[in-house]
Amino acid sequence: MERYKEQFIEFMVDSDVLKFGEFILKSGRKSPFFVNAGAYVTGSQLKKLGEYYARAIHDTYGDDFDVLFGPAYKGIPLGVAATIAYGELYGKEIRYCSNRKEVKDHGDVGILLGSDLRDGDRVVIIEDVTTSGKSIEETYPILKAQADVKILGLMVSLNRMEKGLGGKVGALQEIREKYGFDTHAIVTMAEVVEHLYNRPYKGRVYIDDALKSSIDRYYAEYGA
Repeated sequence: MERYKEQFIEFMVDSDVLKFGEFILKSGRKSPFFVNAGAYVTGSQLKKLGEYYARAIHDTYGDDFDVLFGPAYKGIPLGVAATIAYGELYGKEIRYCSNRKEVKDHGDVGILLGSDLRDGDRVVIIEDVTTSGKSIEETYPILKAQADVKILGLMVSLNRMEKGLGGKVGALQEIREKYGFDTHAIVTMAEVVEHLYNRPYKGRVYIDDALKSSIDRYYAEYGA
């Protein structure tokens, strides 16, 4: 595993974004872990988060894209932070774009924030965690309606590696199959377990034998 991925896992733990215990998800599933990207609240956290996304996006796409699109609402700060970081780390100006939930009819009119989309633009979508693909369902037609863009793929922070809405394959694979573009994550839950299982971090073992067993049972039922 690349060192920046290990650092990102530790960063999620430090930021109280990745938690372990017992959580009821929107889907009704009882999960032994939970990810809340809303816990990134400080300037330094957002700066680091943008850098991790930028590294993962560069590893995947190089400089071969034009626009980072962050779906409203959580994708807005992610897209802004990653766009800034990409320019600082790799010296290429990438345009930022997002959508509004409601179309604005005065001043800066339209449904988009940031850059307009142009025919031929190569777009990477950026999100926090995708468990159902619902946000892509909402934003894909918006993107395609604005211009003849090519959507290269989706980058999320963590692949939960569990069944999506269809109940057979993972949410990221469902998106790939439905829309025909790549889906990637900075890290997978398997990598999180690999890095933290029975390994002390700052004096604490976050995934011990008991929690590992809970995670294994969860994936036996819901794993993709």
